[in-house]
Amino acid sequence: MSRKFLLLAGVVLAGKAAADAPSVAVDIAPVHALVAQVMDGVAEPSLIIPPGASPHDHAMRPSEARALQSADVVFWVGPEMTSWLTDPLGALSEGATQVELLEVAGTVRHDFRDLADHHEGEEEHADHDDHSDHDDHDDHEDHADHAEHDDHAGHDEHADHDEHEKHEEHADHDAHDDDHGHDHDGVDPHAWLDPENARVWVQAIAKTLSEKDPDNAARYQANADKAVEGLSALEAEIRADLAQSEPRFVTFHDAYQYFERRFDLASSGTVSLGDASAPGPARLAELKARIAEQGIDCAFSEPQYDTRLISAATEGMDVQILVLDPIGATLEPGPTLYPDLLRAMAASFQACSGNS
Repeated sequence: MSRKFLLLAGVVLAGKAAADAPSVAVDIAPVHALVAQVMDGVAEPSLIIPPGASPHDHAMRPSEARALQSADVVFWVGPEMTSWLTDPLGALSEGATQVELLEVAGTVRHDFRDLADHHEGEEEHADHDDHSDHDDHDDHEDHADHAEHDDHAGHDEHADHDEHEKHEEHADHDAHDDDHGHDHDGVDPHAWLDPENARVWVQAIAKTLSEKDPDNAARYQANADKAVEGLSALEAEIRADLAQSEPRFVTFHDAYQYFERRFDLASSGTVSLGDASAPGPARLAELKARIAEQGIDCAFSEPQYDTRLISAATEGMDVQILVLDPIGATLEPGPTLYPDLLRAMAASFQACSGNS
């Protein structure tokens, strides 16, 4: 059998696999990268929100809307990240499958925190907010049911009555504060920044695709297993890189706790409470005082946000202004974006501590 014939047969088989594969759409670039890894050799998923766009209020282009409407499978973080997607997803065909990744059993989940008020007692706070290790699907459904009645899902399980009353008082106070952002309450959706979640998600992605496309199930599972190995190696690599790093830092907003908790880092504060909230003068003054008291090394801005607020918070101080990119705004979409994103984040923390 000639080499030319084998190459031709491979092309034909690859074309058949792509033709038979389900049409897949994904919300944000980091998740798209994970789905692309699982679909490698079968087909390419469509990305709905380009890396440089804000996932919170993106206006879809016609091509993105068509890709979403024609999708057989949609993977998205959930309404906590892209609430505007809820209506378009509700209009999908009856046979389409939607996977809300924050609801996948085994996903590590943390509530949003306000570092301006709750920074002390980090370990205690971690115990309160960690919704990881859903042992089984029933437990996870119970958690979801509870979340419908309480924006801070699982709060009663992790806090006593006094702490809950204190939290409600704080919520009432924030309701009248210009600093309060609309997406500060409830589950923090930036869960992809924990590689443990990425490992859980690629297996869920493979399972969903295998059920939709049994002919390529073996390929999906093999790709997922390979991705899990790569993610474990990536975590070990980053942990080693950050082992000697003790950066003292503040961030533009609280988007990084999944990465921080996984790699034993601790933010000293944020300029903004949520992605869409603008800090008032009182919050900026409080943050400036904290930066001075704690000898903060650097403040992290983000590519998609104005740096003037970070500059205002650090004015007159010897503080580096560096960049963290939680969404991959400056990276090329594709299967390598996820590891590239986490490595870039680790490099920024190393630069902050002077160990780069």
